[in-house]
Amino acid sequence: MWRVDLLQAAAVASVAVAIALFLAEGGAARFGDPGSALTSLGIIAGLAATDLVLVMLLLAARVPLIERAVGHDSAMALHTRLGKPVLLLLLAHGVLLLAGYAIADGVGLVAEAVAIWLLPDLPLAVLGFALFLAVVASSLVAVRRRLRYEVWHVIHLLVYVAVLAALPHQFGVGGLFVVGTWQWAYWLAITFGTFAAVVGWRVVAPLVATFRHGLVVERIDPVGDPGDGVVSVTMHGRRLGALRATGGQFFIWRFLAAGQWWQAHPYSLSAAPRADRLRITVRALGDGSASLAGIRPGTRVALEGPYGIFSEASRSRRRLTLVAAGIGVTPIRSLLESATFRPGEATVVLRTQGPAEGWLLDEVRELCHRRGATLITVPGGRGRGWLTPSAERQGLDLLALVPAIADSDLYVCGPRGWAEGVISEARAAGLADEQIHHERFDW
Repeated sequence: MWRVDLLQAAAVASVAVAIALFLAEGGAARFGDPGSALTSLGIIAGLAATDLVLVMLLLAARVPLIERAVGHDSAMALHTRLGKPVLLLLLAHGVLLLAGYAIADGVGLVAEAVAIWLLPDLPLAVLGFALFLAVVASSLVAVRRRLRYEVWHVIHLLVYVAVLAALPHQFGVGGLFVVGTWQWAYWLAITFGTFAAVVGWRVVAPLVATFRHGLVVERIDPVGDPGDGVVSVTMHGRRLGALRATGGQFFIWRFLAAGQWWQAHPYSLSAAPRADRLRITVRALGDGSASLAGIRPGTRVALEGPYGIFSEASRSRRRLTLVAAGIGVTPIRSLLESATFRPGEATVVLRTQGPAEGWLLDEVRELCHRRGATLITVPGGRGRGWLTPSAERQGLDLLALVPAIADSDLYVCGPRGWAEGVISEARAAGLADEQIHHERFDW
């Protein structure tokens, strides 16, 4: 948790630096009259918005330092939370500048808007704002639920076009960033530094990993009832140990087959990584995952990662409790295989709708037997909380199932509402935030 707080503090500090440089290099003297004051406030709003947009891009760039410090989920959660404040700051930027210029020129808002529109690079800046508005709108929960992942992903790529469209007016209109000033150097450095990180970690690094490791689909194995649409995909490649992946982590996978190559999806490892093999287990929940069953052996695979801190790296206690629901068993199973613990120190709780939904259950049972972990299965429909109605009538909860839970690290993976129920009981049982590790199971 403190790492996330530190990351948020760094974002605030970067905004403070941007505003301080503006004030130090003449901005403080611009508040002498109402028109200039409004203009200055508009500039400050624009500086803050632009700085935070770059922070958002950096959070989504999958920079290893950020990924290892706070995890992919936390980084993307902060990225999402910044969207609305940035949009409001951009609106304030435009409105305050328009009002300030209108007062200074002694004209109405409409006349001033026409005059500003004729300035160089302003149409591009407006285009950038419109694109950013589309990106933020696509992130609203009500909208996101209606979009396929692929469509949502393409819309989000527009944020890079939005930033590039706004750059000319930032360095050109008004002469705010004079060449040779600290402001000019700061903005040039953070802008190109951010785009270098995006290109390096989102484009170059995945290409290098793909060609270096030569990952190829070895086989596709159905899991459980064929009607469930769950398959395990085993891939082999070269020097996979160099990826330094561990159980519980995930990669962004792109299967280079017709109709598939343009789709990239995050899937967790469902078995501990080996020097020459990786495995994922996927349920058909969308077009991309549904088509995996038809992938042929020999298909080449592009990958990004590994990502996530749902792994040994996050542990703070000797004991281990792993709780999963449905297909959320995949990272739990790989973590169970690779985690370090002695017999009696680990407990696995699997929540299923029924015997038919016990995907990878036989593998988990065998691992628990071999490693001395306790396995608890809870089959049946969901009750008011995360357990079944039958379990709730018996007064069972997380503490009753795992008496040593307060002295354990808890790893939870499953649907959001269900996982929140588990985490709520964990906190009630006395677990600190550092002991709770939650793998988000949505996009």
